[in-house]
Amino acid sequence: MECPVPECKQRQPTELGRKLKRLRPWVQTGFLGVWLAPLSQWLHGIPSCVFHCYSCPLSSFACPIGVLANYAALAPAALEVPYLLLGILLLVGAVSGSLACGWACPFGFLQDLLGKIPIRKVAVPAWVGYTRYVVLVGLVILLPLILGFKGIPYGDQIISICRLCPAGALEAGLPASTQSVMAGNGWPMSWYKSLILVAFFASALFVNRPWCRIFCPLGGLLALFNRFSLFHLRFKPSECVECNLCRSRCPMGVNVDQKVNVSGCVRCLECSTCGALEPCFAVPTPNPKPAPPPAQQPT
Repeated sequence: MECPVPECKQRQPTELGRKLKRLRPWVQTGFLGVWLAPLSQWLHGIPSCVFHCYSCPLSSFACPIGVLANYAALAPAALEVPYLLLGILLLVGAVSGSLACGWACPFGFLQDLLGKIPIRKVAVPAWVGYTRYVVLVGLVILLPLILGFKGIPYGDQIISICRLCPAGALEAGLPASTQSVMAGNGWPMSWYKSLILVAFFASALFVNRPWCRIFCPLGGLLALFNRFSLFHLRFKPSECVECNLCRSRCPMGVNVDQKVNVSGCVRCLECSTCGALEPCFAVPTPNPKPAPPPAQQPT
């Protein structure tokens, strides 16, 4: 993204920022190998901390959102509580906030790759990020809970997060449908799920991480910890020269020099290329504010 402020070209990225920028794709690739490792017979019942369909033939861990929705549907009859899932999400959130979104999530990695295609990106207002919580409360918790009260198992619910999920369409529906077509049996994936998949790919070309920014319930949940997690970003006003470098590098459109550690941040750490922002691991403290200008003495 080209910075509109001339001073951006005068301030060179920090060495830490350059190292993190080079390191992140390799870390994302490494985690992709973890989530797609052939370990399902041992680990498939354990929920992960990233958005990844457990119906994928290569999935190693369970999807936390799918697990939560299944438990919500069971709650009226069995009073089941997903203690393991809640423990994992609370631990990951308290330690690192949404760092997993920016560095470990395979679905986020795919969107990052699609976003690198040189097509002019569309700006998305920050308030649309609240729709993630509508999805979390409505589709993941309340709808399965209500239908569960009516005695409808989660797998038989016509409308559910798993039936509308683009990750499920990509990682499970697309491979199964491709195999079916190759065997001469037609395209079994429903038309609306196929349309969701096409819409996801199209939107990811024009908007940076559209699923993460607008719909992802897991990312929204982990982002609630950003202000309190041990790993966080620290803004140093004394180092800020108002060059706009941090804003220009943020793919999520966050004004990190004004509001750091907000829920819209996926902690990709692109903004650390600016010397005024640094990642740190410590008990978070309020970010210092610039000192007010000295009062003029009366003449």
